[in-house]
Amino acid sequence: MCAKPPVAIVCVGMAGSGKTTFMQRINSYLHSKREPPYVINLDPAVRNIPFESNIDIRDSLNYKEVMREYNLGPNGGILTSLNIFATKIDQIINILEKRTAPNPDTPKAKLIKNIVVDTPGQIEVFVWSASGSILLDSLASSFPTVIAYIIDTPRTSSTSTFMSNMLYACSILYKTKLPMILVFNKTDVKDAAFAKEWMTDFETFQDALKQEEDSGSFGGVEGSGGGLGAGSGYMGSLLNSMSLMLEEFYRHLSVVGVSSMTGKGIDEFFQAVSEKADEFDRDYKPELEKRREERQQEKQSKREKELGKLMKDMNVSESSKSRAGSERAKPAQRQHTDTLSDLEDDSTSEVEAEMIEPGEDDENEDGEGGESSTEDGLTKRYQQKLTGEVAKGGTPSNDNNFTRYLRESQMSS
Repeated sequence: MCAKPPVAIVCVGMAGSGKTTFMQRINSYLHSKREPPYVINLDPAVRNIPFESNIDIRDSLNYKEVMREYNLGPNGGILTSLNIFATKIDQIINILEKRTAPNPDTPKAKLIKNIVVDTPGQIEVFVWSASGSILLDSLASSFPTVIAYIIDTPRTSSTSTFMSNMLYACSILYKTKLPMILVFNKTDVKDAAFAKEWMTDFETFQDALKQEEDSGSFGGVEGSGGGLGAGSGYMGSLLNSMSLMLEEFYRHLSVVGVSSMTGKGIDEFFQAVSEKADEFDRDYKPELEKRREERQQEKQSKREKELGKLMKDMNVSESSKSRAGSERAKPAQRQHTDTLSDLEDDSTSEVEAEMIEPGEDDENEDGEGGESSTEDGLTKRYQQKLTGEVAKGGTPSNDNNFTRYLRESQMSS
């Protein structure tokens, strides 16, 4: 039975979500299981990371030098660094495939089962950029890839911030089209049970929303209803509508509460990773292969279209050259006709007109035409014509009749 390919876990989270601490925790957990992961750091602006990375973007690019060279700000420097790093993604994939493949020299060595990727804290720089799409698509083309969206649980206790995180998660899932796990971090500070309940029980979320409206959490004004939130119906209606919309979205997510500080929930997280890896092979991989085939067909059709256009241009060029050659050949042909063919026509018309007397025919007295009689008749007529021209003071040597006579004689013979 073939071993399963390693799973690529891409950790995504906003600044302050504890993503780096979570990376350190899962790295330590896998080392304790004697299954060390292959770690990739894609954050060029981080100063220190509490774990050792196998591939680090900071080894290839200097974030501050990129900012200085291209005259960019912090986010622009991170984005440009990722764009430059993405041009080497084929080399990174080759390294990953070599490191995760069995080594014949050490057949007893354990294979790498997990590839952990740390992304920049500026979530929009990675998720909604071209370089982020290239990196994720390249990983997903070689390994089962799972997105771990890290959420700061204490800061998500209000309905508005909770819904904002859910919209972020929905947009990430829509953009990446990869399996996702919602990781509610810092459960040692606040338990994530309320978030799981809000995602599974709509009425519970409605009750929490009503309590916040009544307490004036949305900045309402005092109205006839007696509550501070009486004037904040728009915000409550918006959150209510979004919760109804995302109810179907919640069903496709795995929710795990973890504590990066204590390590609680890490076992459940890797169990969810295993389930999402199977889901990737079952549902997402066929879709990726379909999209890859569509891109290849699109490239092939575009290539054929360009080839057809090139062949058409070549045919037009060749036909233009042929027309140009025929146009150049026409004067020469005309000149040739004037000197040869037209001369033959003139010789048969003018000589006969001048030498053949009216009333004569080509037959002899016996009614039979012979070649010898015709030749003798032409010779006699030419002598008569020549004698007449000399008598008039002409110059027979310059007359074309002699040339025509010779040609006529040759043609007759």
